[in-house]
Amino acid sequence: MRLISIDRRIRLLLIGLAAVGVMVAADAWRNRGGPAVGRPTNAEQGAKADLDHAVGAAIFRKLWVAAPSSTTASNGLGPLYNARSCQHCHPRGERGLPPSGDLTGERTLALVLRLSIPPRDDRDRALLASHRVNVIPDPVYGLQLQNFAIAGHAGEGQPVVGYTGFEVALGDGEIVRLRRPSYEIATLAYGPLHPGAMISPRLAPQLAGLGLLEAVPEEQILERDIASGRPGAHLAGHANRVWSAEQNKVVLGRFGWKAGTSSLRQQIGEAFAIDMGLSNPVLDRPSGDCTERQVLCMRAPRGGGGKRDGYEVGNVILDLVTDYVAGLPPAPHRPLDTRGATLFHQIGCAACHRPSFVTRADAAALPSAQTIWPYTDLLLHDMGEGLADSRPEGLASGRQWRTAPLWKSAAARVANEPAFMLHDGRARGIKEAIVWHGGEGLAARDAFTALPRSERDLLIAFVAGL
Repeated sequence: MRLISIDRRIRLLLIGLAAVGVMVAADAWRNRGGPAVGRPTNAEQGAKADLDHAVGAAIFRKLWVAAPSSTTASNGLGPLYNARSCQHCHPRGERGLPPSGDLTGERTLALVLRLSIPPRDDRDRALLASHRVNVIPDPVYGLQLQNFAIAGHAGEGQPVVGYTGFEVALGDGEIVRLRRPSYEIATLAYGPLHPGAMISPRLAPQLAGLGLLEAVPEEQILERDIASGRPGAHLAGHANRVWSAEQNKVVLGRFGWKAGTSSLRQQIGEAFAIDMGLSNPVLDRPSGDCTERQVLCMRAPRGGGGKRDGYEVGNVILDLVTDYVAGLPPAPHRPLDTRGATLFHQIGCAACHRPSFVTRADAAALPSAQTIWPYTDLLLHDMGEGLADSRPEGLASGRQWRTAPLWKSAAARVANEPAFMLHDGRARGIKEAIVWHGGEGLAARDAFTALPRSERDLLIAFVAGL
């Protein structure tokens, strides 16, 4: 038997306690008294940070259950939901995997179908103009299709995903086989969708590095915003402007496929509420994404209680998960192939995939400013009709997408898993993702296809190593 040190045993015990009674452990830790005299020592701060990380990781992995339940620390799930834990959609914090397309009605976790309808009247148009909402939800099915439900309720329907393959010839005759997805919903449980309903697939993105992106000063992002009128603005990159529930005003959007969310905490709060049906300080919806037309769903018991600020996920839990996700690091930046980097800049990729930012210093998380290399400008760009989506968000049109960060996480690099890319995972690697580029990305795409195969391989290897 391998011996385990006392310190290691304590750590394992704490993590075990977090996994079993994580709400109690979190509340006790956050509400405990500080040292009797003076400020915490560095060792005490480090121990607290380690425990916070362990508890946040445990909440990220934990399975939520329906209320009422004897497991009061974990109840409140649903009634309708897409997943029972954060981990289900973001395994190890990585991007999710899209459905294979081999099965009709494949039950997906990491890919969800967002729902919206055109504005119906002046009230809807006023809401959109105020930015207090990004979209108008389907009146029956809400903002998102939830294909799972707790006992006694019915999931809203099952996505039907299909792919149509086609070929694209590159400049030297190489053939790239692409696949165009199509989406339908089978077995709708609550009647038909609105006649104008728009179905928009979204793949769960990688989470590593989001805390660093939140630390990018707004003025650096706006350097390339064409609306700013600054000399560096080019290519029609636009900043999205969205409503911040926390700040109660319109602010810069930087998270999500269309930069439709302003902060990491709000992004996580919305995921708790919409994906899992868990009310929280960001979105106090104890029935999740249920609508008034889903009467039984709205009447279902709620979880939570006084220890969680009256929510199913209280401030303490939301903060712990936010801090955990914010601390997930991208792979360390390293010297990369010079020729591949030169090609990346020469054909115009860096016009949207801005290589670096300098973060602001933050006493809690980033004691000093640091240069990061995410390869995104965090702005919206028109990507052409081939990638067009029916769902506008905030100032983002259906054709506009936030430039996706290209940096990878250390876990992804070690695991070497397939790199499903773009908002719906249709691209099965870097080459396919580039060939899908249109609109503002068309010139770079055409320059890529015109390169000799040896140089295309160099550029792909460069991107793969970021």
